Amino acid sequence: MWSTFIVQDEESRPSAASGGGAGALAGMMGVRTGGGKRRTRASSPSGKALSESQEGKIKLAFFVATVGITLTVLGVGTEFWVELAPSKGFHNNQTCLAAHYGLWKSCTKMLWVADVDPERESCGPLDLPGESNCTYFKFYTTGENTVLFQKTPAKNLTVMSAMLAIFGLFLMLMGAVCIVMAISKGVQFFLKPASVCFTLSGVLIFLSLIIFHQSVLSFLASDHTVPLHYELSWSVTCVGCAGAMLVVAGASFLLLALPYNPWEKCLPSKNNDS
Repeated sequence: MWSTFIVQDEESRPSAASGGGAGALAGMMGVRTGGGKRRTRASSPSGKALSESQEGKIKLAFFVATVGITLTVLGVGTEFWVELAPSKGFHNNQTCLAAHYGLWKSCTKMLWVADVDPERESCGPLDLPGESNCTYFKFYTTGENTVLFQKTPAKNLTVMSAMLAIFGLFLMLMGAVCIVMAISKGVQFFLKPASVCFTLSGVLIFLSLIIFHQSVLSFLASDHTVPLHYELSWSVTCVGCAGAMLVVAGASFLLLALPYNPWEKCLPSKNNDS
């Protein structure tokens, strides 16, 4: 009896051991497989992966932002922010003097009175042929102010406008880096910081324009002995369009970063009918 039990017990142990070993091996494989799945899921950022349609929309919004950045660089780097023109007889009867300046330098241009429209009271426009002379503002280096037509530009307002424009360009660069990372990694994680960077840069550009316009008004009010006709030029137009494009691009990136489609939330009935 005991011998029969011992023989049966010894015969059952290898099978159990082999079954237990296979189960343990399968359990270990399962744990490792599950751990691998968990590790793969954890490796993806919190944002969802981008689909092909989302990537196309991001590239389109980034193209708008790139155009805005290009226009900002063009406007900030040029000196055609405001054009100044006294009367045609301010200098002499044969020539008249016009000027224009931006954030960094000012230019004066000597024009022939015969080339000016007889119905025009002030000197100009600046696209007429003439001799021009440009100088950088010295208050960035030595603190010395510039005198144009016996008037002095508002140094503090001009410097503030330039600093806002530069900080806006820095935010544009940071936003562009975020979008490049989002497209290369294929995730939505970088869309929200890009949206903040582009939106703030557009707001700073608009603030720079407002402060610059105030500096022009302060410049005209510094001396009333020489009446001047002024008008904002094409550099301001470039910067204004750039600010609008950057705000639109920032809003687009924010909408693309949302976890749901806003159109489906706003128009659920039409989507259900379709």
